[in-house]
Amino acid sequence: MSSIINHVTDTVSQLTGSSKPKSSQLILLTGASGFVAAHVLNSLLQHGYKVRGTVRSEATAHKVRKTHSHLLNGDDSRLTFSIVHDVAATGAFDDAVKGVDGVIHTASPFVLQAEDNERDLLDPAIKGTTSILQAVQQHAPQVKRIVITSSFAAIVDPTQGARPGYTYSEKDWNPVTYEQAKSGDGSTAYCASKTFAEKAAWDFVRDKKPNFDVATICPPMIYGPLDHDANLDHLNTSSADIYRLMNGSQKEPGPTAFPAFADVRDVGEAHVKAYENPQGSRYFITTGNFQYPDVCEIIKKVLPAYASKVPDPSLTEKIETFKVNNEHARKDLGMRFIPLDQTISDTAKSLARLQEAKA
Repeated sequence: MSSIINHVTDTVSQLTGSSKPKSSQLILLTGASGFVAAHVLNSLLQHGYKVRGTVRSEATAHKVRKTHSHLLNGDDSRLTFSIVHDVAATGAFDDAVKGVDGVIHTASPFVLQAEDNERDLLDPAIKGTTSILQAVQQHAPQVKRIVITSSFAAIVDPTQGARPGYTYSEKDWNPVTYEQAKSGDGSTAYCASKTFAEKAAWDFVRDKKPNFDVATICPPMIYGPLDHDANLDHLNTSSADIYRLMNGSQKEPGPTAFPAFADVRDVGEAHVKAYENPQGSRYFITTGNFQYPDVCEIIKKVLPAYASKVPDPSLTEKIETFKVNNEHARKDLGMRFIPLDQTISDTAKSLARLQEAKA
């Protein structure tokens, strides 16, 4: 038995660059109250790690602990918190990184309508990323790997539209310029914020040569069950994208702006696998393509009580679009992706539960 335990410990040490077993490693998770972060937290706790989450207030920390109490097995010391009011502030993460073994950085705004693109999107995303990297370099030299939540927004070229016949992969970068981002619409600015934040991370490692390397996770539209403290009046953007197709507010599905998706549970697991992988890399985390008429068909099937509120799928014609390549994530991380019907089914049922609770 001892030889088996030693083998497992050695394997974990080799993968994470730490001499500690998983149960003794403390991982910093920024933006711990978010939709994606909730599932990263699920995966970290399921893998046996201890987690320090950053949140904006003690009240939010209490909510996160409540939503994840079933994974703590009565040991509240496995989930602690650090209060970070502004991720873009100088030194925001200096205290939070002290004593941690690894970092998963998910904190970044996802809004498509901003009053000021630079203030509301570009600065928080870019400065939030460089702030965590600087903090680790200065205050946590023991950290060997930082995993950063990026986005398909940093891969896709929005100016090419549906781009039939093209296949996107990790080798692609959004070619947007900073000036275009400052003056463009909300969607352009959001995509740019993810692009420049991710590039800032890779540039930091190249130029500063810190003790750590980075891995980036680039999912497209992220759907799946809501495991954070959610309510229908303040849904995250991607969950609201599904809810509008089941609440009677839409007469037709409409065109699919980003016709590729990932299940949030896969995204959560990918962050942990990327932390454990021997080499840092860029990962396009996606199941594949979808369009809104497909989503409507699934919702009608799994939630008959909502069928009359769901737009008629036949009212929006499906079009040929670009394809996506997830081969790198499948081979390097061993990912097996959840299919669209399960993702949408679980998303819709999760939203229906919120609707019923509100009623």
